[in-house]
Amino acid sequence: MDSALLHHAVGVSLNPKLKRPCYPNRISTPTSDPKSNQFDALLESFLDFHYSSEIALDLVIDRIIDSRPHDSDKNDVIDRALRLGSALTEAAKRSARRRASMHNAVAWPLPSDLTIKVFSLLDTQRVCHAAATCSFFNKCAADPLCYSDINLTTIVPRVNNIVVSTMIQRAGKVLRSLKLGIIPSPPVASLCSSQALMYSMRNSSDTSGFSWNDKKSRQGKETSVLTRSCLAPLIGDGGTAGALLKRLHLYNIERMDNTAFGAAISACPSLLDLEIVGLHVELRQTLESVSRSCPLIERLFFESSKTGRDDSLKLPTCNDLVNNCPYLSSLAIRGFKLHDPKVRVLVKGLRNLKFVDFSTSYAITGEFLRNLGGSVGGSLLEVLILRDCMHLREAEVSRLLSAILAGRFKLLKHLDVSNREGLASDDDWYQRCYTPSFMSLRELLEERPNLRVLADFPAEGSFVEEPVTSSDVNVDTNSPSVASSHTSGEYVFTSSSENSYNSDQNSGNEDYQNAGFPVNEESSDEVDDL
Repeated sequence: MDSALLHHAVGVSLNPKLKRPCYPNRISTPTSDPKSNQFDALLESFLDFHYSSEIALDLVIDRIIDSRPHDSDKNDVIDRALRLGSALTEAAKRSARRRASMHNAVAWPLPSDLTIKVFSLLDTQRVCHAAATCSFFNKCAADPLCYSDINLTTIVPRVNNIVVSTMIQRAGKVLRSLKLGIIPSPPVASLCSSQALMYSMRNSSDTSGFSWNDKKSRQGKETSVLTRSCLAPLIGDGGTAGALLKRLHLYNIERMDNTAFGAAISACPSLLDLEIVGLHVELRQTLESVSRSCPLIERLFFESSKTGRDDSLKLPTCNDLVNNCPYLSSLAIRGFKLHDPKVRVLVKGLRNLKFVDFSTSYAITGEFLRNLGGSVGGSLLEVLILRDCMHLREAEVSRLLSAILAGRFKLLKHLDVSNREGLASDDDWYQRCYTPSFMSLRELLEERPNLRVLADFPAEGSFVEEPVTSSDVNVDTNSPSVASSHTSGEYVFTSSSENSYNSDQNSGNEDYQNAGFPVNEESSDEVDDL
């Protein structure tokens, strides 16, 4: 290549503001423009130059620079050479990517319809990763079927409203599942799944798989970038996206409120599975929205963001839920003030209930279970969890075990009455029972070998609530309380003497400081301002 050709190439003006033409589907773009043909010939000659001697190329550049009379002209030549080299490099990279993309489309063994089917089986993050690999995958990943099951849950806040809106708009009317928010720890097996639910004293994990203590410690330290309007796309376009939604799981979206949540639920008449953890929404208004808008719902899981402070539930709300949601088979209401009459209405009235979890709830004494388990309601119960219910009485637990022995709750397979602060005594809930004697338990387990009873209590004066770490999620299969889970009909009874007892008697129980057990009368209409 002679110096005149290189001189001409370097002298070509490259305007950085000029947008390059986009030819997404072609490698070359033939043209009849004489100037373009001249430029093509020049560039082709330039590319034919063999870089066998870098010294020769240096000499050519030096001669061109030396031919300029002024320093400004010399610097301009250098700048032009640098821009030309950079432009050629970027153009070559773009061409390589286009050729690789076309190669992927040819080499990929599946047609587009089967590729879309494969992508629809992936989680949302993997679909986005696949879309970034080549134009063929990008086109397939844009199909609505790939976003029918949207999971945007994260460990740290990094998903905003725009991302949620984009995903929901891509899914459109094929959206079936939506999961949003912050999940502090990796999920573990749920009792509703094929694996058994396991508890330990230091990590009381709920059925959604993460610790209440871990979730509580995260609040106030990290602010989710999701706001109250993150579910607005479900309502837009006449409610198309929410019309056929079956599953909605929301975790620790701090800015969500009753109005925004109720509006979103109203656009989801086909909802079957609703899970809410750590949202600042009221129990009564949430259940009213569900009973009003979700007649087909089968599973409801609701964990309070402020344990024991929400006393908003009313008997009419319970009746409405029973009458309007007859298909509910799984009900978990955790961390609220739930009085026995209201709980009894739910358990007795919802005839298809198989799974019940009122863990960490205040005011429940266990009286709601009296005379249940037969024809009057509760006969289909398979799982009953009353873990860490502050006011659960020892006498009521004994009465329940006797009722099971007498033939009630025939389908019950899992009963958990463990309490990190012991059971309440008959006379005063401040008097805790750490070593309850259930006279009928051994006989019960002989009569019902498939029944698993969990009754973990600390030794008197030994319990302290510890912060939960990620290692607590992994269950130690060598521990006595867990090992027994592999044998049906095993009664688990353990005590701990490692730490000092520290009961938070003022958390959510201010109404009962000067009384024995909480009264069962309907509370006032005033509720805490969440």
